[in-house]
Amino acid sequence: DLVRSKVNLIVALTTTAARAALSATKTIPVVFVSGDPVGTGLAESLAHPGGNATGVSTLSTELIPKRLELLQQVAPHVRRVMLLGNPSSTLQAGVLKEARKAGEALRIQIVAVDASNVAELDAALRGLQHRESDGFMVSSDVLFLGNRAKVAAAVARARLPGMFPWRDYHDAGVLISYGANIKEMGRQAAAYVDKILKGAKPADLPIAQSSKYDLVIDLRVARKLGLEASPSEVSRSRPR
Repeated sequence: DLVRSKVNLIVALTTTAARAALSATKTIPVVFVSGDPVGTGLAESLAHPGGNATGVSTLSTELIPKRLELLQQVAPHVRRVMLLGNPSSTLQAGVLKEARKAGEALRIQIVAVDASNVAELDAALRGLQHRESDGFMVSSDVLFLGNRAKVAAAVARARLPGMFPWRDYHDAGVLISYGANIKEMGRQAAAYVDKILKGAKPADLPIAQSSKYDLVIDLRVARKLGLEASPSEVSRSRPR
């Protein structure tokens, strides 16, 4: 519909949306926000995206090791972590690979829990309390962000220390989050929209990486879980 409407530009705020836009047009400029634009085939490289698209990379897969490390710093007893992911996401293979690699280095076992729709998510969350794990992580997939209240509630009921990819999850009362600042990503994407509407070609605009990251720890949740989470100690890890 957008292509038939002959819009001047399409903004796609997820990898899935970007892939859909690029499958619909090879001529209309697309500005995307994606967790791994090169790995998912949206661009040839960060420096030279090629084609009719460019945008911002949130480094969703690259941040997985740091998230796991921060979770272990806040909850040192963690040895077996459930990783909630969407198997239909083009990012999931990379996320799982990075998590297992980091888990091996930190001596943490990663247990994949899959959900590709709301029904599967509900089923996965119902079984959360019965799994033999002592930690929880969730991928940056929009399915989970859109259902963050029920995800956070299930993690709280299971009394698991959880790591989340966006600070928006703290609206639902989670322990810790670390990820790109969503507002800053929007500003970066808007700058590309401005340049393209003024005549720049997407292929000539290198893909930007998120320039601001948020590390948030809710000490109230930490106390409920019996954790001694010290922001000063965690900040010494110098996250990206």
